Amino acid sequence: MKKLWSLFFIFWPIAAIVIFAISPSMQWWFPGEAKSPIGARIDDLFYLILVLTGVVFVGTQVALGYVLWRASSVKADDKAWYTHGNHKLELIWTVIPALVLLFIAFKQMDVWAEFRIVDRVAEEIRNNPVAEVTARQFEWRMRYPAPGKKLGIIPAPDDMHQVNELVLPVGRKVVINLRTEDVQHSFFAPQFRVKQDAVPGKMIPVWFEVTEPGEYDLVCAELCGWGHYKMRAVIRALPEAEYQTFLAELYEESMSDGFVAEGEAAAEGEGAAAEDSASAESEEE
Repeated sequence: MKKLWSLFFIFWPIAAIVIFAISPSMQWWFPGEAKSPIGARIDDLFYLILVLTGVVFVGTQVALGYVLWRASSVKADDKAWYTHGNHKLELIWTVIPALVLLFIAFKQMDVWAEFRIVDRVAEEIRNNPVAEVTARQFEWRMRYPAPGKKLGIIPAPDDMHQVNELVLPVGRKVVINLRTEDVQHSFFAPQFRVKQDAVPGKMIPVWFEVTEPGEYDLVCAELCGWGHYKMRAVIRALPEAEYQTFLAELYEESMSDGFVAEGEAAAEGEGAAAEDSASAESEEE
C-alpha cells in the first residue's frame, strides 16, 4: 500500500512534464508567435525562466520520488537516521538560487527598459503619437490626428474618431497615448505581448511595433465592472501605403456632413449605371 501511494505522488510530476512538453503545439500558453520585436524578446525571457524553473522542478521531483520510494520499503522497526543542520548544504541551496535570481534580474533589465523607459523611444516618434486610446466602461475610443497634423493633448475639431478599432501602420515603432475616462482599465494586446494599465487622471504613452499586417486582439485585462467581458476591440495593422489611404478616407468621412450636391449625385449615379452596364455586358459574353 505504501508503494502504491508513492507511485501516486510520483505520477503527478510526470504528468506535469508531459503537459509541459505538448503545450507549445496546443498553444496553451501563448496565442501564437509574437508579432512585435519586443514581444519576441519577452518570449525569449519567458522561455529562459521556464527552462531554469523546469530544471529545478525536475530535480526536486526526482529527489522527492526517490525518498518516497525508499521510505515505502522501510520496515516499522528499522532505526531512523537523524541529522540536524548541514552548513555546507544550507550554503549551497542559498547561494545558488541567489546567483540564479541575480542572473535573471540582469538578463531582463534591457528588455524591460526597452518596454517601459520612454527615453528608449526616439524623440521624433515620442512626440508624434499616432493615436489616443481612451478606455471607458465598456469600450475603447480611438482618436487620430488629421492627416499631416500632430495629435494634441486637447482634442481638435478636425480630429478623427473610431470605437473598438485601432488602426496602425506595419514596420515602424508607434506611440499611442493611453487614458481612461472612468475606472482603471488595462490595455492588453496579447499577440504583441503588450500590457499597460490605464490609470484615471494620467496619460500614459505605450509604444510597440507591429511586424505583420493583420487583425489582432485588444482586450481589457483589468476587472473594470459588470461589462468587463464585453470590452474587446480589434487592432488592424496595415502596410504604410494602405495606412495613409485609411487616414485619408477616415478624414473625408469624418469631415463629411452627409450632404451630396446635385451635380455630384448625378455623377455618382452615372458612374453606378456605367458599372452596372459593364457588368451586364460581361455576363452576356
